[in-house]
Amino acid sequence: MKVSPLCIKMIAHHEGVRYKPYRCPANLWTIGIGHVMYPDHAKLTMADRLKVDLHPDDNRVWSKEEVDAILAGDLARFERGVTQYCGELAQSKFDALVSFAFNLGLGTLQRSALRQKVLRRDYEAAAAEFMKFTKAGGKVLPGLVKRRTDESLLFSS
Repeated sequence: MKVSPLCIKMIAHHEGVRYKPYRCPANLWTIGIGHVMYPDHAKLTMADRLKVDLHPDDNRVWSKEEVDAILAGDLARFERGVTQYCGELAQSKFDALVSFAFNLGLGTLQRSALRQKVLRRDYEAAAAEFMKFTKAGGKVLPGLVKRRTDESLLFSS
């Protein structure tokens, strides 16, 4: 199953689209729509991540075509993961779960009560689970509240 154009638009809205590499809040070099450029650096401490320089070939303005291709590859991985962990779903539920996993990772989805409720087909309870993932660094972030609200509404539609 593939995500809908609505899902792609929602992910781009919440992640933002950047054509020049930047450090995300986790101090990881990122490009496009939330794509971590050097995933191995996530194993480093936050302070050590700041010591990592951008590779010279990556220090440029990336084209829309490059960013779109990276996003397509990232989405394919999350589409496979959501299908593997949650089975066949209606498009809106699938889209909401891909957006969730894109933001928090497939491991978080795999271990979540959200997934367990989806597997039990308890969709009303599953929709409520999204709102349990609105914190970063122990603080509720308004952007995450908005994203989880959008995902929950999409899941329930």
